[in-house]
This record gives sequence, structure tokens and C-alpha cells, in this order.
Amino acid sequence: MTGDRTERLLDEAEKRFASEAKLISLETGTAVFVGDTHGDLNATEKVVHKYLKPKHRLVFLGDYVDRGPASQRNINFLLEQKIEHPDSLYLLMGNHEGHALSSFHPADFWEGLGDRLRLRYGEVLAGLPLAASSSNGIIALHGALPDVPALDDINGIVPGSAEWQQITWGDWQEGAGEFLGADPYGGRLSFGQGWFERLMSRFSKNVLVRSHQPDAPSVMYGGRCLTIFTSSAYRHYRSEPAVAVVDLEREVNSADDIRIETI
Repeated sequence: MTGDRTERLLDEAEKRFASEAKLISLETGTAVFVGDTHGDLNATEKVVHKYLKPKHRLVFLGDYVDRGPASQRNINFLLEQKIEHPDSLYLLMGNHEGHALSSFHPADFWEGLGDRLRLRYGEVLAGLPLAASSSNGIIALHGALPDVPALDDINGIVPGSAEWQQITWGDWQEGAGEFLGADPYGGRLSFGQGWFERLMSRFSKNVLVRSHQPDAPSVMYGGRCLTIFTSSAYRHYRSEPAVAVVDLEREVNSADDIRIETI
């Protein structure tokens, strides 16, 4: 993709994200939740070609760049699809989209860009939505739950704030407790079941669908926390890239009510 075409794509995507709420509402039909793809263009294309259809809502849970071999092509493809299918495909923010807000490693996509494109991608991706919610009991986001007074307050989260860090950087650990500390090297935040139960109750949600943490159990907290990955970059943790498929018209009480499909 030429520089001029990339600039036009970023301009159009920036307008689209500015028109969306930070908390996406999912209603009828089927939701397909897609975990980290990290430059795995092959996985992304498979998901889009298989699941982007009438009455389906594709929700990508963040981390579209870095680690994989085709980061720029992957994010550009997703931005093109978002512009073409604005009400059927949603791109939530992961920590790897927050380069303009918080440093991390690896950042090979960002470090490979020139100054102008690094600035523009940073500006555009900083405007991504943060979470998705359904009336049948699901909340979906990249990492951990933000400590905000009510679910709708996710719309007011400021990029780079403590609540933004909770969503984009938060890990879950088995066992009791609330905030369990931060990794002094990478800045990752850890939370326990107490934090999970308190905020899920506050938000009146049954199941959290998220990605971000490849070494986490696929299911935690009595089946109420589901971690999904769709990138082949994590084969040493996860055997096959997969998506989570949900009928939005049936109540979801645990991960048992969600269909996992390999791609």
C-alpha cells in the first residue's frame, strides 16, 4: 500500500472511530469474538472470510500488530474491513495499539515505521473502542475489568488513565484478592477473583470474554472468564488459533454457553 493510500485509509478510519462509543453494544444475531492476531494476516483473513456475514458481529479484542510477520498489512486489512462494514466488524483496543500512550516490548511494527506514520497510526488507534457489551450477559475487552462506577462509564475512560491501563494491560490470576500488583519490568497489572466478582456484579454481567494473557487458563472463575487467542504466534501456549461464537439471543451464564471454533 502506497504512502498516500495509507494516509487516506488512516484518515477514514479515524473518522469512523470518532463516531463510535467506547462501549460497543451488541444486540441480536451472532457475535464472533476474535483474540489477539498480532500480525497474523492469514488468521485474520480466515476469520473475516468465514464469519463476516449477515446478522454476525465480529469483535476483535485487540493486539493487531507486533510479533507476527505482517503487522502493517494486518492492521490495514482490518481498517479497510471496518470502513466497508462499520456495523458488522468492531476493533477494540489492546495494549499494542496504545504505543502513543504507553511503552511496551516487542514493538517491531511501531519501530519499523517512519516518524510521520508512527504518529498517525498512534493517533488513529488511540481512538479505538475499549469494550463490547451484550444484553445476554457478556462483556468483552482486551485484558481486565476497569474499576468505574457503572458499565456506561467505560464511555468516559480517558486513554492512558488507570482505568485504560486496567482494560489494556490487566491480567487475571487464579485465587482470591483484588489488585495483586504490577510487573515492575513490563507494567502488566494483575487482578484476582475478588476484583472480578465485584466488577462483574456491578456491571450485571455473567461472562467476560478477553485475550491478552497467553499463559492464562482458557477458563477461570467458575467458567465466567474466557480467554481466547486467534494468532499462531502463541502456539507454544495454545494448540490452535480459535474464536468464540455466541448466540446473542440466548442467555450466557458461563463459558459452557459459548462455542469455541478453531480456524
